[in-house]
Amino acid sequence: NIPESGHKYYLQFSTENYRTGENAGNCLATVLYPKKKSPPVVSIKCSHTKDQKEIQEEDNRVYQRIRHQSKPITGNNIPDSYGKIEPALEPVWALAVAGSSSIMWEKSTETLGYFLAQVKSVRQWIRKDDFIEFDYTVLLHEIPTQEIISCHMRLTWLPGHPLKVKHFCAAESHGVDEGSGAESGSAAGPATEKGANF
Repeated sequence: NIPESGHKYYLQFSTENYRTGENAGNCLATVLYPKKKSPPVVSIKCSHTKDQKEIQEEDNRVYQRIRHQSKPITGNNIPDSYGKIEPALEPVWALAVAGSSSIMWEKSTETLGYFLAQVKSVRQWIRKDDFIEFDYTVLLHEIPTQEIISCHMRLTWLPGHPLKVKHFCAAESHGVDEGSGAESGSAAGPATEKGANF
């Protein structure tokens, strides 16, 4: 307990690849939850099992898979009611995981947490530049309330550039709608950057 500031936590944890379950590295972090309503202040250091070149190659494979589709990608209910994801939609799910983490970061508090339950719908926008862009409706599972929160997310990405996310969430349980401007960061971890609504 830090008087006038809030509560600070010291964490040591391991990470894993969300698809394969393989160990992705170990991290040490400090997390300060301020007394005023704002996102936590985090300092984190991680050792990764993959080097930066491998991560960039993986990002590029995902990007090339999306870019070489013959028509814009659309989808619904990812994963389906059996927990399955069509192989063609795996890159879209991977981007949803990365993008929704910025929403969860902004909405989480010391007593509330979130995880991505499902991509309700996704639609790719065709751009004239090299960036890829998607509109998502994602469902976040709120813990411990067990509520499902629906968020609209616009995601723009190009390997080697920060992942940009804008979002708007229906906050039924809190009585008001919540949203953000732009969120930007890498596919490995978005960082907050406020901007205009979309």
